Amino acid sequence: MPTHNDYFDHVIDLLKTIKKEEASALKKASEMLYKAIQSGHNIYAFGAAHAGMVAQELFYRAGGLAVINPVVAQELELTNRPVITTSKMERLEGYGDVIASKLSIHPNDVVIIHSVSGRNPAIIDFALAVKNAGAFIIALTNVKYSQSTASRHSSKKRLFEIADLVIDNHGAIGDAAMSYPSLSQKVGATSTLSMAAIVNSIVVETVQLCLDNKVDPPIFYSANLDGGDEKNAETFEKYKSHIFYM
Repeated sequence: MPTHNDYFDHVIDLLKTIKKEEASALKKASEMLYKAIQSGHNIYAFGAAHAGMVAQELFYRAGGLAVINPVVAQELELTNRPVITTSKMERLEGYGDVIASKLSIHPNDVVIIHSVSGRNPAIIDFALAVKNAGAFIIALTNVKYSQSTASRHSSKKRLFEIADLVIDNHGAIGDAAMSYPSLSQKVGATSTLSMAAIVNSIVVETVQLCLDNKVDPPIFYSANLDGGDEKNAETFEKYKSHIFYM
């Protein structure tokens, strides 16, 4: 029977797998974020429901990049009531186009999209729309999981088939990881943990690339440390043309 120790061991092994297997993709993602910062292009992050936590993890975060803009769709937020509405909206074809239409996407902008299954129409519509606008898409997904399911979009495409760069979270099919003999449903999802580790590792290397190339990294400082507000004000002023959430 699984215990908390089993879950911790599983997650540690999973992160080691991601570190090894996705090293090249993580490096490429960092290079694309650095290139966007250096060349004056924009960066966005999007996901639906729990996958939408990627946007919350990446923006307005102490030690994060101030130029990463969250794409927020209220109908896909877990604060929506009844919460099952989020699933219905995620499966509504055309809604992703509406979300994308609110953005001003330019060629060579970078869009990070997180979807574990990568099969639902809102995600596919959004990905196709920003790709058609010329953005570079970084997909955070579970390739094995996604390949085991059929797309719910009329194009029959899944996110990993649209993205320019795919980072696999190497999780279990269905996301939850711990099995019980008396339960058909596994317990203990891993995608939020792996996503947070993946994107923060990308941020870390992006900042290093900025420093290596003498580009001032647009870091968000902790507002709870003395001097943080002043430093953030300077960052927001310098990069205000690439920050859309203020």
